[in-house]
Amino acid sequence: MKLSQNIYFKNFQIKKNKKKINTIKKKLFNLVKENNEIIVSLSKKYKYSFKIKELSKYKNFFNYRIIGMGGSSLGSKAIFNFLKHKIKKNFYFIDNLKNEIKIDNKKCLNIIISKSGNTVETIVNSNLLLKKNSKNIFITENKPSYLYSLAEKLKSEIIHHNNYIGGRYSVLSEVGMLPTELMGLSQKYFKQFNSIIKNKIFFNNLVLNVYSIIEYIKKGKFNSIILNYDHKSESLFTWYQQLIAESLGKKNKGLLPIISNMPKDNHSVMQLYLDGFKNNFYTFFYVNDKQSTKLNNNLILNSRKYLKNKNVHNIKLSQKIATENVFTKKNIPFRSFHINNRNEKILGELFSFFILETILIGQSLNINPYDQPAVELIKKETKKILV
Repeated sequence: MKLSQNIYFKNFQIKKNKKKINTIKKKLFNLVKENNEIIVSLSKKYKYSFKIKELSKYKNFFNYRIIGMGGSSLGSKAIFNFLKHKIKKNFYFIDNLKNEIKIDNKKCLNIIISKSGNTVETIVNSNLLLKKNSKNIFITENKPSYLYSLAEKLKSEIIHHNNYIGGRYSVLSEVGMLPTELMGLSQKYFKQFNSIIKNKIFFNNLVLNVYSIIEYIKKGKFNSIILNYDHKSESLFTWYQQLIAESLGKKNKGLLPIISNMPKDNHSVMQLYLDGFKNNFYTFFYVNDKQSTKLNNNLILNSRKYLKNKNVHNIKLSQKIATENVFTKKNIPFRSFHINNRNEKILGELFSFFILETILIGQSLNINPYDQPAVELIKKETKKILV
């Protein structure tokens, strides 16, 4: 079934309860009507705290560093890796603590992102990488913080982070769209919310998808395993992993998103997926790469002559379909995304789908999908130890 022009989607096969499905529909209707900054950020109505035209002064750089943790960098990293074929510049993502970071400072623009302005890893990495003469943009809340003060000291440009949008939901706000513009892409093509929400097929499949996941959770299926057949989408699912885990992991509830790189994992964990414990449900994800390396017919032996005239795409797609067939025979629950192109519009649709899915699951489980109270405990404890 076509979810949109280039996204083919096979939903979970599960017994339907119309009353429960209608309840989720109402939640989605209400969510769309809310003046929620997160939902607004998915649409073209969202007003950035920067002017796109004024970014032209930063577009002459060839090297960019995104310095930020979690949602401050995962969204732009997903965009960069998914659409790398369209980007003519180098982007480096400093999203963890390492003893040594070796990147040439010459002609490099640093983009330092932290909602609070007090993220310790971002402070440390900024300390290691920034120089007095560095060119920097800081994206942080318009309030006193360490990074706000540092930006002022360095006389760097400060872009205000929306107070009402947490990091993991910020991909279509300033946090993701400013780097996107500097990549040479256009933010407007990611803003697909208004069109998809009017698409009945998209709307109804999103609702049924959420209903299915909630039913699986009630049956004790807490592991959401992504079988990803597209290496350029690994960062997309790292972003999704944070979105699901941090939004829903509360009150002894939640989902554990696990990313499996396929077909490599056929040779490690697939045996467990097929014959192990039954508390998992699965997402197949495949992107149709039009430029795929062809096999060398001259080096194919007769015993494998069915590989002649094939390319890597043919092999991976066959493996994906075969795995889906086996899952169906064994009654293992799964949904499947088949992406027929690779562009901004499709990625924008996927961002909107997964964000709406997450919020609706949280609301249906009586969980606040917007906070992360337990993580704050580690931040406080770390500060105590360092002090």
